[in-house]
Amino acid sequence: MRNFAINLAIEAGKILQDYFGRKITVSHKGQIDLVTEVDLLSEKYIKEQIASHYPKHQILAEEGGLSLTSSDYRWIVDPLDGTTNYAHGYPIFCVSIALEQAGKVVLGVVYDPTRNELFVAEEGLGALLNNRPIHVSEKALLKDALLVTGFPYDIKTTTKNNLNYFSRFALTARAVRRSGSAALDLCYTAAGRFDGFWEMHLGAWDAAAGVLIVKEAGGSVSRFDGSEFELYPPKTKTMEILATNKLIHQDMIRVLADDFVLPT
Repeated sequence: MRNFAINLAIEAGKILQDYFGRKITVSHKGQIDLVTEVDLLSEKYIKEQIASHYPKHQILAEEGGLSLTSSDYRWIVDPLDGTTNYAHGYPIFCVSIALEQAGKVVLGVVYDPTRNELFVAEEGLGALLNNRPIHVSEKALLKDALLVTGFPYDIKTTTKNNLNYFSRFALTARAVRRSGSAALDLCYTAAGRFDGFWEMHLGAWDAAAGVLIVKEAGGSVSRFDGSEFELYPPKTKTMEILATNKLIHQDMIRVLADDFVLPT
């Protein structure tokens, strides 16, 4: 299944690359939440391949929702993570595929076709970038850290819009970036390019593969308060994800705390 997932991500990435920069149909799922015809083409290809090779497995895909079966295996698919970037011709996007067994993610594959970068992790076997082992960074101080985040699609209508946390980290870390692809943000954290990542309001398809890749690269993943990360939080809770190199994890938890006050 590892090789199947890798080949699937690469072939779906070719679909993204083939259409990139061309005039495409773009629809709105929300005020600023986009879906393109390429999202749908990529997802259709991935789901057809899974159904052909593993017809009894469940599939959870961003656009198509959940196909329930009695199988313990579930594929978690984001056919195009970074849709807004893609629609604007900004080359930061990827395909993200994870495999869950009995409620536990055991395989994660993220493919960036514009850079031909393939991130892969299997539970207990470490994380790889283009077949070479990767590890989180060794930055031990938040003031020296390069962080990355994202903002929710309902940023204009919700008070939980991450702007407060962005301001805090902009003033306590070396710098903060916003790339527009949570899956790549997680992979870059795993590879030591970023030292920490936080975001909220994500879907399971955004995070499943990248979370495993971070963990297998030696990083830590939790909710904002340090409690266990939930890929499927109950409806009463917002998905929160904090992923770091472990060394700055507690410092980031402190900044994310409700009672945090900027040092003078």
